[in-house]
Amino acid sequence: MSDIAARFKQAAEDVTKLSEAPDNQVKLKLYALYKQASEGDVQGDRPGMMDFVGRAKYDAWDGLKGLSNEEAMQKYIDLVEALKAKE
Repeated sequence: MSDIAARFKQAAEDVTKLSEAPDNQVKLKLYALYKQASEGDVQGDRPGMMDFVGRAKYDAWDGLKGLSNEEAMQKYIDLVEALKAKE
């Protein structure tokens, strides 16, 4: 496992142990970065208008289209580190 992949995995574990849950905008950003890092560009159809959560998640992930896995991992790690520093 590469160094960045190991740090990404650790950050994914650390985010679940934060003493205070991030707000919804930060959660959406974390979700999108995680999906981009682990799966690449968004796939499938955009959820319907009545699926507010699914649509927001899809749009957040779609906004990262073209970002490499390594860049997404690093941004995820940086965001988690920033959240940990606020505690």
